[in-house]
Amino acid sequence: MTEPLDSTIAWVADHTKTYVESGGTEGHMWKGRDGSLAEGVPCLVLFTKGRKSAATRRNALIYIEEGDDHLIVASRGGDASHPHWYLNLVDDPNVQIQVGQDTFDVTAVTLTSQEKADAWESCVAVWPPYADYQAKTDRDIPVVRLRRS
Repeated sequence: MTEPLDSTIAWVADHTKTYVESGGTEGHMWKGRDGSLAEGVPCLVLFTKGRKSAATRRNALIYIEEGDDHLIVASRGGDASHPHWYLNLVDDPNVQIQVGQDTFDVTAVTLTSQEKADAWESCVAVWPPYADYQAKTDRDIPVVRLRRS
């Protein structure tokens, strides 16, 4: 198997590699780039297939637990365009995630406007900058449900 491609953003790639190479014992509770988050925020690793390259790609992302599902936010820091991983999910929603030491298949579904409104407060509670990201862009930031297949 070819080594998955990580983010071109160095700190994201480093976080992802640490997470995967440790078998999920490091990186699941991310403390921030500077280590300033005392308790950390929960992260998973999302494995997608590149919609153009067909290469396996992986990204460590903050998640929100909702029952047995995991929610991820396609914020890209409030950028005007969607993150590539989100576009890959739209193209092929059958993906794999690693949560801590557990890796499993999921199906990704973008929340409807009402579902997002219902979940948004929980997303912002886990990562308050999401509110700032949404405020700085005209793009409606998608929230994606990952449900075990």
